[in-house]
Amino acid sequence: MFLTRRHLLAAGTALPFLSVTGVLRAAEPDLSQLRDLTTGAVPIGATEYAGRLTRAQALMKANGLGAILIESGSSMTYFTGVRWGRSERLTAVVIPVEGRPCIVTPFFEEPSVRQTLAIPADVRVWQEDQDPLRTVAGFLTDRRLGTRPIGIEETVRFFAVEALAAALPRARLTSANPVVRGCRMVKTPAEIALMQVATDVTIAAYRWTHPRVEAGMTGAEIGALMNAATRKLGGSPEFALALIGPAAALPHGSREVIRVSDGQVVLMDCGCTVLGYQSDVSRTWVHGIATPEQRKVWDTVARGQQIAFAAAKIGAPAGSVDDAVRRYYEGAGYGPGYRLPGLSHRTGHGIGMDGHEPVNFVHGEATPLAAGMCFSDEPGLYLPGKFGVRLEDCFHMTPTGPKWFSEPPRSLDAPV
Repeated sequence: MFLTRRHLLAAGTALPFLSVTGVLRAAEPDLSQLRDLTTGAVPIGATEYAGRLTRAQALMKANGLGAILIESGSSMTYFTGVRWGRSERLTAVVIPVEGRPCIVTPFFEEPSVRQTLAIPADVRVWQEDQDPLRTVAGFLTDRRLGTRPIGIEETVRFFAVEALAAALPRARLTSANPVVRGCRMVKTPAEIALMQVATDVTIAAYRWTHPRVEAGMTGAEIGALMNAATRKLGGSPEFALALIGPAAALPHGSREVIRVSDGQVVLMDCGCTVLGYQSDVSRTWVHGIATPEQRKVWDTVARGQQIAFAAAKIGAPAGSVDDAVRRYYEGAGYGPGYRLPGLSHRTGHGIGMDGHEPVNFVHGEATPLAAGMCFSDEPGLYLPGKFGVRLEDCFHMTPTGPKWFSEPPRSLDAPV
């Protein structure tokens, strides 16, 4: 996983929550009423992994590729089950157009890498004084693929691409996006089921957290409550961002410490992982009595979210969803385009094993929507120096249109 600004800003949520006077509130909140919602979640199985490999190899044939190279990370996990972090020591998978894939990893890491390997695969190791890309090249040469086009997954680091080009000077290195995106962008029922469980956990954690937010709390303290509830409910917290007052006008927040007080907006953006699949849900409310302006902005965002949902039609370009929301916002006096006050970020992003995946609901994105694609729907509005409102729920595309993972809130008075 790559750390984002949202992850870094949310890192403070692990702190113990303190009162205004600095007295410890509760190192361990009472979570006794919460139960694990993940006990029925079904991990990705052998049949699913086999289907992924079959699909990838069919796409390689269709796109004239001899193989694809993927470094450790979510795409490697997707195709092989191997869960491994990135370091200066390369661990990668080579998937050939035919036959078994090959895992390339340091000699001393092989036993650990095999612990999560979920598919039949060759494993080739390299020693500390060797070039791992020479090992990759050796596998490709042995499979008679050393002169074929090789697809490079989009997050593979430059040093690996450069070294492979040197090791296979006759091979053409190109993008593996038609294969990797072609597989990962369309989720199966098994994947969607895990994303539904993750979303259920996040919604339940919100419902537990919201009534426990008190005047004087900081964003870190609120996030700590959310993370504690998420863990008890069976999820692995990914982020729990809580923005208060003018900090909510900055989509990913501020380092300034602001405490909850009457009349202030509280904007939360939270997600968790269940068996490798993520949720992403945002909620906004006002602590105390809301002003007419706050209500108007909240209602406008709620309407924008519904407009995005209605615009997400099978075959429509992904960018048209963003365009539909901006037309509405501009008619309401916001923008134009991505200008403030208004919606300064895209309307939504793909989601699955990663919190942000291709493709996005952003102007100009031409990828047509298809059944199985999953997206966030989060058309916030931000008023610099005042407050911001973001409502975010995710949906997946079905053959007849989008279906929510979580139902959006109906009013500012019932925000979760």
